Amino acid sequence: MPKHGKKYVEASKKVDSNKLYEISDALELVQQMASAKFNETVEVAFKLGVDPRHADQQIRGAVVLPHGTGKTRTVLVFAKGEKAKEAEAAGAEFVGAEDMVAKIQEGWFGFDVAIATPDMMGVVGKIGRLLGPKGLMPNPKTGTVTMDVTKAVQEVKAGKIEYRVDKAGIIHAPIGKVQFTKDQLVENFNTLADILIKAKPATIKGQYVKSVSVSSTMGPGVKINPLKVQ
Repeated sequence: MPKHGKKYVEASKKVDSNKLYEISDALELVQQMASAKFNETVEVAFKLGVDPRHADQQIRGAVVLPHGTGKTRTVLVFAKGEKAKEAEAAGAEFVGAEDMVAKIQEGWFGFDVAIATPDMMGVVGKIGRLLGPKGLMPNPKTGTVTMDVTKAVQEVKAGKIEYRVDKAGIIHAPIGKVQFTKDQLVENFNTLADILIKAKPATIKGQYVKSVSVSSTMGPGVKINPLKVQ
């Protein structure tokens, strides 16, 4: 068992481990328990009744949270010509092509999200083994391979997050900061939950959302009634 600090232990006493909370109550409790000196991130974990080994059950995509994540993300766009100019005008911090590929090959990763126009994927593919493990490889499924670079950059800046089910069938995602209002966190939570419900594979029978929990960066988890999510 991992050892936790005094603040974590004290916060844990406020959580009834046998209770499944309402969404609003759970998020309010997470906010109350946050004790770090920084503005902690509020994270959610959805345990889904899927088997990621099957292609049709690999839940993956992206969604723009209505209130953002509370974090400013740095964007790199692989593009040339007019599309490069569009990316710069939209607010991308880094724009380039082969020059950016060479920079990454040298070990530079000073960005949070990579976007590419389709014609650049041949070039970007050269560094797929570097970008892939870090979750930075542009992908059409998450809207990061597109000709509409303006929209793609603006969505990232507005609070777009990517989600992907892991080997255990769990999706982890940030839904804001503890200093958000409770209503903002609830709305962000519901937006993500709605997207995941709509992504339910047709082959899945029975309960799709097995369990849900929310927590802050340094705080204990609070279980949400999965039936309320469905």
